Amino acid sequence: MPQIVDVAEFLHCPSLILDVRSPGEFFQGHIPGAQSFPLFSNDERAEVGTCYKRQGQETAIELGLAIVGPKLAGFVTQAKALAPDCRVRLHCWRGGMRSNSMAWLLETAGFQVTLLRGGYKNFRHWVRSTLATPKTLAILGGMTGTGKTEILAALAEQGEQVLDLENLANHRGSSYGSLGLPAQPTTEQFENHIALVWSQFNHQRPVWIEAESRRIGLCRIPDEIFQQMLQAPVLQILRSRPKRIEILRQVYGSVKSEQLIEATERLRKKLGGLRTQQAVEAIHQGDLTTAIDLVLDYYDKTYTHDLQRRGVPIHSIDIADASPTASAALLMEKSQDWLITSQPMPISITAT
Repeated sequence: MPQIVDVAEFLHCPSLILDVRSPGEFFQGHIPGAQSFPLFSNDERAEVGTCYKRQGQETAIELGLAIVGPKLAGFVTQAKALAPDCRVRLHCWRGGMRSNSMAWLLETAGFQVTLLRGGYKNFRHWVRSTLATPKTLAILGGMTGTGKTEILAALAEQGEQVLDLENLANHRGSSYGSLGLPAQPTTEQFENHIALVWSQFNHQRPVWIEAESRRIGLCRIPDEIFQQMLQAPVLQILRSRPKRIEILRQVYGSVKSEQLIEATERLRKKLGGLRTQQAVEAIHQGDLTTAIDLVLDYYDKTYTHDLQRRGVPIHSIDIADASPTASAALLMEKSQDWLITSQPMPISITAT
């Protein structure tokens, strides 16, 4: 018989996770690190579901068996290739027939199987509960081009607790934010990744997070986290405008001009027609310095407005030309005084 465990224990088991839900369900959201191992394809799942509604459970089970039967040997072969040690964790949506059927098959083939009690649905309950756990936050602020991403990475390298939302979202949080990056996850998957990272943080130490809007590209920051971010003090880094332009040139210098122009055109209503045309023309001419300078005014105004709305303590540090490592060290030193009275605040979020 397979071992059935709760979410916390399931996540800490060392074996491979096989998600036996359909590919469509897996794409919408899955446990990070899990391998898609569908019992049914998307079409097959829909067919069985329709049969269940029209003809009842017994007929639907018979149809499911007819679909799965020819696949059994292939499932075993595939599982052995994925998990040569023959140890796996399995789950479906609610910990029901799909995962139990696959567990029976793999145990028959000699596998040691661990099942997730309540399935992925229970994992999602765990995600919501985990995200609502309060932490002491240090919000890293700074206008576009100040190098916040690199400083966050340097903070992590020096042992600080960091939640890099833009990295998890595959987006830099602007009209240009997706350029050169992989496709974004769904918001549900974004939440799953955040929850796993959040669960590992020590609540007695601060968590560094970059100041963000509610959305990062297509991904929405969970309300449980965002409300804590709005209440936390901001440690704002300052750099000269020429230095910021230099940093942005390094980030976007290798991006194709067509992509830069498309991203600039998306800002036309906010930049204004004349400024947009000037920026586009500068990109055509390979003059990224001028193009960036034209666009920065809009982003600076947006950032300043967002910061002023927060109504929290804002501490500024001019890091000039300091490296990310040196900047991180300075922030760590200063934050000991600035965050000493900051405590995690309980929040109340109604999950939908």
